[in-house]
Amino acid sequence: MTTATLIETTRMRGRPREFDRDAALDKALQVFSERGYHAASISELTESMGLASGSVYKAFKDKRGIFLAAFDRYRAVRRSLLDARMAKAATGREKIREVLAHYALSSHGASGRCGCLVVSSANDLALFDAEAADRVAAAFAANEALIGDLLRLGQSDGSIADEIDAAATARTLLCVTKGMRVVGKTGRSEEEMVAVAETAMKLLA
Repeated sequence: MTTATLIETTRMRGRPREFDRDAALDKALQVFSERGYHAASISELTESMGLASGSVYKAFKDKRGIFLAAFDRYRAVRRSLLDARMAKAATGREKIREVLAHYALSSHGASGRCGCLVVSSANDLALFDAEAADRVAAAFAANEALIGDLLRLGQSDGSIADEIDAAATARTLLCVTKGMRVVGKTGRSEEEMVAVAETAMKLLA
């Protein structure tokens, strides 16, 4: 083996294993959703992500690092899906209907039983970890702000009555949507969750 070949071989061996970060985090999300933060072991996560332990520790440091990265990934994916639904609607009222339909769809069947990582984190890691608590609070605040903006959009386009208290109604709908994800873990049907969404829409009447 020539000196140049030896140097190149050594360089290649020293490189960290490349992997699809988003795909790995999606697999970690499944473990956290099924097991919860505390019950999920680093060995389960490593196996699920299809990575060597060295690659996991180098990329995320520890289980907490995996969770926080997975949490951010979860929020980004969920928001992308929600944005796609809202884009179909023309008025503020119809956009809120799409938001509620989005939560109804996520709150039954296999997805419903997995629950919401944001909600579960509010009752798990966030109780003991300030950074996680800040992430959960930011997620809730962003959801409430989005609904508030849609309510005000509806008032400006005439699809929602002006006398509706946008701030209080946004907070109420935040509680409804997060509550749907909790109740969905008990195996509710699609019809039941859709009925909740339709009832919530009556708040805008």
